Amino acid sequence: IIPTILFVIFSRFSIRQETRYMLLGNALLSDLVYLVFYTLSAALHAARVHLPKEACVLLLFLLAVAYCGGLFTAAAIVLDTYIAILFPLRYIAILPPSRTKKIIVLLWMCSGAFPGIFFLVLSSTHGFAPCVLETCSVPVILILTLNGTDVVKLCFWLAATVIFLCLSLIFCCYAILYFKTKQLGIWEGICSRASVTFLMHNTVLFFYFFPLLALIVESFLCINVVIRLQTGIWVSLTVCNVLMILPKVLFPFLYGLRYREIAGPLKSIVRRKHLRV
Repeated sequence: IIPTILFVIFSRFSIRQETRYMLLGNALLSDLVYLVFYTLSAALHAARVHLPKEACVLLLFLLAVAYCGGLFTAAAIVLDTYIAILFPLRYIAILPPSRTKKIIVLLWMCSGAFPGIFFLVLSSTHGFAPCVLETCSVPVILILTLNGTDVVKLCFWLAATVIFLCLSLIFCCYAILYFKTKQLGIWEGICSRASVTFLMHNTVLFFYFFPLLALIVESFLCINVVIRLQTGIWVSLTVCNVLMILPKVLFPFLYGLRYREIAGPLKSIVRRKHLRV
């Protein structure tokens, strides 16, 4: 469904000139890149194909860039909604299409710079020890990283901190929007558009928060030798292969198909209805 939504967004001039659709397309593109490279990594690991160290590092870097791109774009979508609701008369002046394109470029630059700094630090300190094991699997490398050097552990905790700061920003913006709009009368009824939107955002936020929280708890348990290494690998496999994929699967259905401008062309493509007088 993601390539179809991207086709609808980029093939229609009126849609791709709106800020919310440009950010939505960028988020879906990041998720698509992440899913493609993660599926490739999982398939190679299942087929017992041993990648060279350089290819494994490149694959991990692309996964980190795609994941950060999706996370930063999700934060940008929240800020866009925040500005659109609280400053409706100044919204077009604050976020015109030209500025939105610059913001998207900046998001990709930050998505590449943030993992790049950590990968340079790890390469300079020879912290890519798990790749020497010829096991280019993200869950396995993630759990083995916790048994690495202090520099590797520091990079892991810094990355987790930045991710939680982004998610905390998203949660705070939605909380402010809820309390600001509660007195406007748009929350009447469970099936109102505001209630459904709020529930949708909370669902996506939960599936973004919970896997990271599970990884943090697992990290503490592994460091304190409360659980065995094999158990930690199974937990990492479940988190990376199921829980971290769920928000990227739900995102196109909860966000993309919610807009009539996108759902209408998609229905016409699938059903191929003929107009009748």
